[in-house]
Amino acid sequence: MQVFLVGGAVRDKLLDIEVKDRDFVVTNSTPDNMLAKGFTQVGKDFPVFLHPTTAEEYALARTERKQGIGYTGFTCYAGEDVTLEDDLARRDLTINAIAQATDGELIDPYRGQQDLADKVLRHISPAFSEDPLRVLRVARFAARFAQLGFSIAPETMLLMSDIAANGELQSLTPERVWIETEKALRTDSPQVYFQVLRDCGALATLFPEIDNLYGVPAPKRWHPEIDTGIHTLMVVEQACLLSDSVAFRFACLVHDLGKALTPESEWPSHKGHGIKGLAVIKKFCKRLKVPNECRDLALLVSEHHTNIHSAFELRASTMVGIMDKCDAWRKPQRFQQMLQCCVADSKGRTGFELLPYPTADYMWQAFQQALTADIQAIIKQGFQGQEIRNKLQQQRIDLVQDFKNNNPKPT
Repeated sequence: MQVFLVGGAVRDKLLDIEVKDRDFVVTNSTPDNMLAKGFTQVGKDFPVFLHPTTAEEYALARTERKQGIGYTGFTCYAGEDVTLEDDLARRDLTINAIAQATDGELIDPYRGQQDLADKVLRHISPAFSEDPLRVLRVARFAARFAQLGFSIAPETMLLMSDIAANGELQSLTPERVWIETEKALRTDSPQVYFQVLRDCGALATLFPEIDNLYGVPAPKRWHPEIDTGIHTLMVVEQACLLSDSVAFRFACLVHDLGKALTPESEWPSHKGHGIKGLAVIKKFCKRLKVPNECRDLALLVSEHHTNIHSAFELRASTMVGIMDKCDAWRKPQRFQQMLQCCVADSKGRTGFELLPYPTADYMWQAFQQALTADIQAIIKQGFQGQEIRNKLQQQRIDLVQDFKNNNPKPT
């Protein structure tokens, strides 16, 4: 029995990145041998075991053969005759196919160390094409390592394009698509994930709502980048500078989906696109089983971002109405997230990246003023039920109006 550290732990160690999870491959062993040593078997499709002390995963070396459609259509063989090199060959990228023995020796049959040095994401063999999930995984790795200067090998991009064209992406379950997408949204450069998917032709299949934004123009005065698809990824890039929240970044990603519904005769104007986008976002989230937290923030941003951009011109009653619709009184943190999404939207435009955006702070300060409304004083006056709510609402509007009077729009 021989044990090797494999995959991401070896890769990240060589990249001098913090190793969070460790996976091990075991050769020259059997399930009975593993159980006899105190390991607990957890894998049904192939033998995976938990270490009796560390609970880390140890998998018997295995090979895989394509038998059906999609990423689950594989049969596995984990006999004692399967070598470490055989096991490494079934992996996706060369940089993920490096193993380390217990004495520290690196086993690298597919030149993963060279690709790490060259900062290249390269597939190991033509068998890469057998698993459509690898399109998303490579796109995610491209996003994760973008700031290190990594790029995808042209021949790997070609295989990804072939997978996108042959229809197998449609076999991916919504859960798997969202898992990879959520991981991508947690990287420093999630916009790269979506750009790679577009470059290989997968975006139209997996995220047609986003793909539909490309080629849709916006007014050049406000959007020098013009193309709404380009703007969307620029907003996602800006979002990463403001928050590491997946819900926040997702809301920025889908905030303009309604623009794809604008008739060409109305281009480049997109009146009411925020409201139009609500149904699209709901359908998008239902299809991919996106968490409610992400969906709810995304809906608020889509509905209100255009009004927030015009906050200095809004009536006090309209501002308080937005706070009501956002349930800001009970969920102030989410309301603040919504305002910060508007910051990302403003800065996600060519030439606007470094310009100030005082509107979000203005709206937040108005909200803070509205919070000073004294409901106890209203109750003491003898009002009840709906009268209390009406008086409280009017007091909030008056407070916001006072704030507006004392804080006019900067010239």
